[in-house]
Amino acid sequence: MGLTILEREAIKNKVIEVLKNVYDPEIPVNVYDLGLIYGINVDEEGRVSIQMTLTAPGCPIAGMVIASTESAIREKVTEAKEVYVNLVWDPPWTPLRVTPEGREALKKLLGYDLVEEWIKATS
Repeated sequence: MGLTILEREAIKNKVIEVLKNVYDPEIPVNVYDLGLIYGINVDEEGRVSIQMTLTAPGCPIAGMVIASTESAIREKVTEAKEVYVNLVWDPPWTPLRVTPEGREALKKLLGYDLVEEWIKATS
């Protein structure tokens, strides 16, 4: 018998907490709040699959970010039987994907609201 919906949801919540401690080395905001996580699925067998993007397709550290994301989940979410991190480029990442927490962190870091500036620049 597989995991219940509640057990799967609990694993997903643990995964989110772990993702909030994984950082893109070039941007000091975690991958979750930066809006790089497009989807998290936990199946009935406890396999975790994550759809993730990066801020730019030519990112030279893409492999490192994916590997550290996968490794952190494997280490800290012991209920996960298997972990798959899939890199996706569609839809492309934009600052609109940043969470409110990430937006505040970026404001402190940059001295301006990246989302607001992006909206102005693209309107």
